[in-house]
Amino acid sequence: MKIASFNINGVKARAEVLGRWLDEAAPDLAVLQEIKSQDDGFPRNLIESRGYHLETHGQKGFNGVAILSKLPLGDVVRGLPGDDGDEQARWIEADVGDTGLRVCGLYLPNGNPAPGPKFDYKLAWMARMEARVRSLMARERPLILGGDYNVIPQPDDAARPDAWREDALFRPESRAALRRIEALGFYDAVRLRHPGPGIYSFWDYQANAWLRNDGIRIDHWLLSPQAADRLTDAWVETGPRGWDKPSDHTPVWIDLAL
Repeated sequence: MKIASFNINGVKARAEVLGRWLDEAAPDLAVLQEIKSQDDGFPRNLIESRGYHLETHGQKGFNGVAILSKLPLGDVVRGLPGDDGDEQARWIEADVGDTGLRVCGLYLPNGNPAPGPKFDYKLAWMARMEARVRSLMARERPLILGGDYNVIPQPDDAARPDAWREDALFRPESRAALRRIEALGFYDAVRLRHPGPGIYSFWDYQANAWLRNDGIRIDHWLLSPQAADRLTDAWVETGPRGWDKPSDHTPVWIDLAL
């Protein structure tokens, strides 16, 4: 099963990019971030006309996540548990057909400027995520967590790590919070297949970052042991970043034998 995560940076603004990508790449399952659309305004036909089931958790003009799947989606949860007052649409999860697979799509807060209230929110959100996935791990079934984590895990995950030292994406607190989640038993899928430097999933629109390959790796798939046992491949698809009017992110893929 070919599974992708793609921060689309506006589903309406990138409708042509998304449609082309779905036609060419044909994922069996995908999670999208930054759809920037309310649920009732989402261009559902763009997805459903291509044979996908679709579940969204949207927000007007900001954030928003979605899952699309060739197989039916069940037991859908919208919003990260743990804070009933949190109105930001950053989390969605579902069962995938009869595969036994549970997929979580996430758009983790950026956290800048740090320190400050936005950084505090990021760390609190990550603590809630840790609690949620701990409970999901207790089910002992294949579990995958995909999306834009807004965390640079290691210096090798940035072309110029020194430029990010004080950024919320690379601060020690953010990286430590991610390590606590991984320590529950998760595996970084891309690093299982590609342990070396030079693999990025985001290039800023400014300063010719794409042409200079001045990128960072902030889009990740974390796999439970039951899912990691089924991993046959993982990779970053760089092509769409070079298309006309692209997202500043590019798809990250896993292939599972289910």
